[in-house]
Amino acid sequence: MKLPVVSGNEVIKALMKIGYKQVRQKGSHVALQKIVENKTKTVIVPLHKELTKGTLRSIIRQAGLTVEKFIELLEK
Repeated sequence: MKLPVVSGNEVIKALMKIGYKQVRQKGSHVALQKIVENKTKTVIVPLHKELTKGTLRSIIRQAGLTVEKFIELLEK
């Protein structure tokens, strides 16, 4: 499935819908965390206007999502 062109802020909003919380920010990078089965998942999202395809694919993988599920979250 084709990846959408999204900004860092759009990615953060989508991840927050599934329980991720912003824990810190350093410069233009935001760290989001979610506790899953007694393990903490951390995802770093750069606050760029447009994320490159590789960066977006990596964030989706780290969050434990599929591209389809991620696109659903964006549309909600």
